[in-house]
Amino acid sequence: MHTLPVAGDGPMSTAGSKDAVSTGMIEVEPIDVDHRENLMIRGMHAMFYSSEDRALREFIRDKLQLPGSDTGDGWLIFDAPEADLGIHPTDGTAPPSGTADISFYCDHIEETVAQLKGRGVEFVGDIEDHGYGLVTHFAVPGGFTVALYEPRYTK
Repeated sequence: MHTLPVAGDGPMSTAGSKDAVSTGMIEVEPIDVDHRENLMIRGMHAMFYSSEDRALREFIRDKLQLPGSDTGDGWLIFDAPEADLGIHPTDGTAPPSGTADISFYCDHIEETVAQLKGRGVEFVGDIEDHGYGLVTHFAVPGGFTVALYEPRYTK
């Protein structure tokens, strides 16, 4: 059993809590990785909308080196090695309720940043401690940035 926060900006925790409701925490069962094939939902499909869609596909293929499949006409669908889904609170204005955000995570952010810079990836800020992990952002084709972080929480 893991205890996870349901609201607030506090640090992520996997330590059990005897008073989960009053602390804003919920108890969740860990996934039995040997029985994932029995899950109703077996994956997540994420999308970036970009004014430079072909350039962004090439960036993800060449710079991030994610494997994928060409579904026709250069339309690449990338395989994500692992995924998780967080639900964050909002007052509905910043960001608006329903906003989706995609970020990438790694085990060793300093090494990963150095490797990506070596492939020509432009980072737009330093690595910062956000409590839940170490975070930075990089520019991608289409005029936006994507977060890269090294989580402190475990699954």
